[in-house]
Amino acid sequence: MGDPIWTIMNANWKLDSARSRRQRRNWRLLLLLVVVGLGAVISSLFSISEPGSSEHELVAQEKPAAVTPVVPTIALPQGPVIVTRVVAPGDNLSAIFDSVKINQTVLFQILAADESLLALDILRLGNRLTFTLDEKTGELEKMELFIDLAHQIIYRRVDENLFDSEEIILPGVWKNQTVEAEIDGSFYASALAAGLSEQETGNITSLFKGKLDFSRDIQAGDRFQVVRSLQFVDDQATGQSHIEGIRFSTRNHYYSAFLFADGNYYDENGESLAQVFLRYPFKGHHRVSSPFNLRRMHPITGRISPHRGVDFAMPSGTPIMATADGEITRVKNHPFAGKYIEVKHDGQYLTRYLHLSRINVKRGQKVKRGGMIARSGNTGRSTGPHLHYEIHIKRRAVNPLTADIPLMAAVPKERFKEFKQMVVKLYARMEHVNDAHDGT
Repeated sequence: MGDPIWTIMNANWKLDSARSRRQRRNWRLLLLLVVVGLGAVISSLFSISEPGSSEHELVAQEKPAAVTPVVPTIALPQGPVIVTRVVAPGDNLSAIFDSVKINQTVLFQILAADESLLALDILRLGNRLTFTLDEKTGELEKMELFIDLAHQIIYRRVDENLFDSEEIILPGVWKNQTVEAEIDGSFYASALAAGLSEQETGNITSLFKGKLDFSRDIQAGDRFQVVRSLQFVDDQATGQSHIEGIRFSTRNHYYSAFLFADGNYYDENGESLAQVFLRYPFKGHHRVSSPFNLRRMHPITGRISPHRGVDFAMPSGTPIMATADGEITRVKNHPFAGKYIEVKHDGQYLTRYLHLSRINVKRGQKVKRGGMIARSGNTGRSTGPHLHYEIHIKRRAVNPLTADIPLMAAVPKERFKEFKQMVVKLYARMEHVNDAHDGT
């Protein structure tokens, strides 16, 4: 058994050692907490926001999740309202205007601006109309009619009651193409199968109607060659084409037609295939009351308005004749042009007869040169009894009194050499059908 005093001292020393160790552990724990706390403070002071973060996002993170941050409103620029309509089956102009919420008074103003063009009288499937409306009032400021890629009409508001019209015809790029095929069945079916359009095929049939009986003279195994020019705008076909030359090779004969620079078709000997035109669509003499003038002052509106034809003063009821053989393509009653007729002729010719009192023909009817088609009148917007007569060549109105129309039955002698050179070039193209497209 040991010394009692030593035993007590030894116990006190162990107690002091245990207390000292606990104090050291507490100090180390306290020091660790201080270091961790300082690290968190330093980290928050020097933290970097993620890309795309903003002050608004940081504030939102500090708020309760239920609080939605306020996003500032950005004012967008205002401008006119543009509405587009594509003509679909069953559409008419009145219904299209109603769908855009444009009233009939404005439609009437547009029709007035269209009087000299009459483009809106024959809306076709796929034609596009674009309406530009004021963003505040909804009032129509401009309307555009896209007939095809190369043909556009713009109607612009002049004042509260008046619109002007502007016709835009792009020249485009014309590329020659040669089409050759063998007759299998009928020419019509064979031409369509070879890639010609219905209009091109119909024009060829009409052009040869006086020289070629397609049911008797054309047989299976015969061949045809067509050189045509196709119009392109920005490398896209517009759908417009010209037949430059045609040749039929039958068992017994060759039949040919070539479009000369004067706009008329002749056979290889220079004899005209087109019917000769009359210069005037009436007998006798009637004075010109308003000449062809693309800068004319309109007698009623007082504004510059193109006059795309010639007005002849004459009593109402005067007989009006077709100036060449053709087909009636329009019979209309327009609020401003009045009762009028349009006739499509061979080649690139078209004639119109306006302000009639009576019409004697129907759409689709064939007419002969000199045949009576109507009687003059004073219908539509007119200052007195008269006839308004127009000639269009390749879609453009020309002066009927000076237009280069086929008044002769053959190529003039002084131009025959030029004509024969053109025929040689077209025959060469027909012999090299594999040259599908070029820019000539």
